[in-house]
Formats: sequence, C-alpha cells, structure tokens
Amino acid sequence: MHLVKLLLPLAAILSADARLLVRDDTGYSPATPPVNGTRYTILDNDWGSTGFIPFLMALGANMKVLGLASDTANTWVGQTTLHALALLEIGNLSCIPVVKGATNPFVQTYQRFQRWQQLWGRLEWQGVFLPENLTAQASGLDPTGSDSSQISRSALIEGYPNTTALNGSTAAQFMIDQVHKYPGQVSIYSAVGLPILCGDMLTRLTESKGALTNIAIAIRTNNTFARKAKELVLMGGYVDLNLYQLQSALAQDIGSDLNFLIDPEAAHVAVTAPFPSITIAGNVANDQYLTQARLDRIVNSSDNPYTRLMKDYFIALPLWDETAAAIMAWPDLVTRSVTAYMDVNTAYDCPDYGRTHLWSKEFAPNHTRSVNFVLEIDKPKFFSRMEQVLASPKTCDQAVASTSSL
Repeated sequence: MHLVKLLLPLAAILSADARLLVRDDTGYSPATPPVNGTRYTILDNDWGSTGFIPFLMALGANMKVLGLASDTANTWVGQTTLHALALLEIGNLSCIPVVKGATNPFVQTYQRFQRWQQLWGRLEWQGVFLPENLTAQASGLDPTGSDSSQISRSALIEGYPNTTALNGSTAAQFMIDQVHKYPGQVSIYSAVGLPILCGDMLTRLTESKGALTNIAIAIRTNNTFARKAKELVLMGGYVDLNLYQLQSALAQDIGSDLNFLIDPEAAHVAVTAPFPSITIAGNVANDQYLTQARLDRIVNSSDNPYTRLMKDYFIALPLWDETAAAIMAWPDLVTRSVTAYMDVNTAYDCPDYGRTHLWSKEFAPNHTRSVNFVLEIDKPKFFSRMEQVLASPKTCDQAVASTSSL
C-alpha cells in the first residue's frame, strides 16, 4: 500500500511529461483534407516591400489565395495595404483581392505601449509604436508613431499601386464570408512583415510581425468562424528566449515576439479559439536564414520583379513569414512538432505582457486548447521549394489553372 502511494505521484508526473513528447513527421496532422481537394487560404499580414514569398509559396503549392488581408503592426494598416496591392500588381497577381484590416489593436495604443516600456524596459524594435521619425520616413521608413493616417510613398520601393483595396468589406468580414463559403477548406495565415529601415541613424534592417486583430475580430463577430475554417497557421509564439534576448540588441529584437505584443488581447483570442487546428511556427522560424550564396543563386537564376526586389533589398534576418507559409503550403516539411496548450499573457503590469506560455494537458488552464507547436522542418526541402516558386512565380493566368504540386 505504501509503495502504491509512492508510485502514484510518479505515474502522474510521467503521464504529464508524456503529453509533451516530441513527435516525428508521421504524428503531425493539420486539419482534415478537404473533400474536393481544393485548398484555400487568406493571408493576413502587415505587408512590407519584401513580403511576397508567402503568397508565392501558397500559389506554388496550388492553394487558391482568396485574398490578402492587411493589418497594423510594423506600420499602420493604410501603409501595409498599399504594400500588399503593389506586391501583387508587380507580379501580375492583382486578380487576388486585398482587404483592408483594422487600424487599431483591441486595447494597445502608442501611449500605452510607451508607458509599458518605461515600466518594463525598452524594446530594440517597436514596430508601429516606434516614435515618429519624419527624416527616416523620407529615406524609406514606413510610418510609425501615433498618427495612424500617415502614408509614406518613399517606403513603397516596389512602386505605388494603381489598384485599390476591396470596397464594402473589412478584413474580418471577408474572412467570415470566405470561411462560410468554403467550410473546412480555408487556411487562415498570419505572420510577419519585413520593413526597410534607411537613414544614417538606422544602420540595420529589422522586423515586426502582423498583429492578430483582424482574426480576433472575426472570431468575436461570428461564433462559427473559427470552427468553419480549416486551420490557423501563425508565425509567432516564441518561448524560453529570455536569456537569448540578453545576448545582443539583435537577439533582443528577434526574441521580442512583437506580433503578439502589438495586440496581446487579440493574440489571446486567436490562440484559444476553436479552430480545427492551430499550428505555431515560433522558435523554429528563427533558425531559417537565407545565406548570401543562396540569395545570389536565386537572383542570378531568374530575373523577375520579385527576385529584383530581393537582389536590392532582401535582408539577413530569419525567414519568419516564409517558414510559416511553407508549413501551411507543404505540411510534409514538418519533421518534429509537439502538442501543447498555449496562451498569450494579457497582464499589462508584467514584463511578459504579450508573451507565450505552454502547458501539457494535465496542467493547462481550462480556457486553452491544443496547438501544433513546430520544432523542426526539413531545411533542404524548404529552401528547394522556396527557390522554385521564386524562379517561376505564378501570375493570375497561371494561378487559375491547377498545376502539379512541388
């Protein structure tokens, strides 16, 4: 009897640990494949001048891109909408609609964000809440600061678009409509935008990530939206990076998870919603870098509007957007993942505001749900497929017709 009493707590501990055992690729299972074989996606992002690879990947994997949704995070939504329109236009992809998203996060404001930094420490990169710098904007920086109406033409290095966003619909309502039109077939993607920082006082290029405001509004607006979707694929959700952030300014930047911090309340709503499947590309996306040799091979092997932008402006930072998009487009790339229960901290008076926390099922709060937290991908396949879609990016004519998968 005494032995049984001693073994029961141990058994409980072992059982809890077992729930977080790493799985191999055979255990990774996103949503159930659609009956008719057609895969649809809506890509939500704070689009920047070099943010085109995710939708090229989706098209390259024969997904039908229903639309690009813009959001506020790296810069204000008016500017990210223009980037999305321009990126589609230069590649003859304006058949894909762009839908303007929400301007403001649920709770976060410029002033609130600055006060939080006073309490808990300055971030190296602050996204849209970086104080306004008109000199930097004139040199090519997307608008930042408290004025959400700003537009910077100089930051549109891909060109100013001739097209306009879809009229009569918000990004959230567009998502709701499309998910109900194609129940169980629409992948909702939300990831990073890569800005170009110029000027003498900004000596390196950096990053931000798209907030989850549009997706959270859709969830809160329509009770069946999340259940009717196929899956939610997110870039974000870094864990255990506190020591890493201490190493250098760039490490602090990479580990800040600003897409969640721009709108932590929206991130909380999204990652706890009843999507059939939620996949998180967090820490794994920090491991994918485009070497100079590979970049040279890409830009020298194919001359098109996208490779020309890469040649002139692509930056030596992790491939955040691309990793998440590739996981959505080609789930077979995932070689290791873990099932976890996840939430985002919404306690403002806390240094971990906007940070991610994971639990095993036994210890998770009741409001959380399981997510697929990706740990590793097949790097050779990832880079090979990325090179293929950049070598022959689809146009509107090609996007309509189905071609063989990569």
